[in-house]
Parts: sequence; C-alpha cells; structure tokens
Amino acid sequence: MRSEPGTANMTIRTILRSGALFTMALALSGCGGLSSSKLFSWGGFSRANEQQQVAAKATPDDGETTIWDLFSNADDPNITIEVNKYLWQASLEVLNFLPVQSVDPFSGVIVTGYGTPPGGGRAYKATVYISDPALDARSLKVALESRGGPVPAATQRAVEDAILTRARQLRIRDSNL
Repeated sequence: MRSEPGTANMTIRTILRSGALFTMALALSGCGGLSSSKLFSWGGFSRANEQQQVAAKATPDDGETTIWDLFSNADDPNITIEVNKYLWQASLEVLNFLPVQSVDPFSGVIVTGYGTPPGGGRAYKATVYISDPALDARSLKVALESRGGPVPAATQRAVEDAILTRARQLRIRDSNL
C-alpha cells in the first residue's frame, strides 16, 4: 500500500506542530517560580517539604531577576550619573577665563581656581555642579567666591543665567544640523 504525497506532508506538519507546542509548553513551564505550598518538578506538581517552604519564604523577591530585566533601564543611581552635555559645555565656555583645577564629567563637577574676568578687577573662583541630565535650572548649581569672601547672590544668579542661556543656544544649534 502506498501513501499519497499529501498525506505524508500532513503527517510531517502534525509532528512539527506537536513538537513546537511541546517546546512552547516546556519553555512556559520554566517561567513558574516556587510557591510556598507547591514545588514544580518534572513529574508534575508535588507538595514541597518544610525545608523547601522555609527557603521559598526566606528568599527575597527584591533580588529576583527575569528576562524582562534585560530591557529595563534599572541602573543604580549611586553608580550611574548622567550629566547634560549642553550645561557642561556652556559652563566651560562661560567660565573660560578661570583656570580649571579639576573636572569630573561622571559626577558633573567642575572646580576652577581664581581668575579675573575680562574688564573686571576682582578675582573669582567657581565650583559648578551639574546634577541632572535635563537642561533645566534645577540641574545647575554654581558656587562663586572671591578672595574677599562670598559674592552677592545676584552675581551668582547672573553667572547661572549666562550658563543656561549658552546651553540653550548650543542645543538649538545642534538641533538645526
């Protein structure tokens, strides 16, 4: 007896579908976790013993990872700090008359030494802290001092405004490219 060609194709398709369904069911069964009363085993569901129940309750869910953690942006904020590149560049440009003592682009800190602005007779020292990746006034903190002590708040605000204005100009320039 001879089978028809269509029947052989149907049998192969049926086997492939069954294999695919079995593979998906097997993969889906791996997604289950431990519950306090049941424990998955290859033989089916069975009652978990007392040690397994205690271990399941003692395991914190906070450290549990899933496949979806690969796609989330869950960086530790204590390790990863982002700095707005426009505020960073504008700070360096506006305060270019001050000698830079140290910079840390990862934490967003620029420390300068004393310098005199063009056309001015008073020497200033600045510390700039950029705390956020947003181009926002809250992201920028500038501390100014002179050799005679702290500077007036109006002077400090004027420097912050100059940095913010320059940062916005840089962003607009980049958006026109």
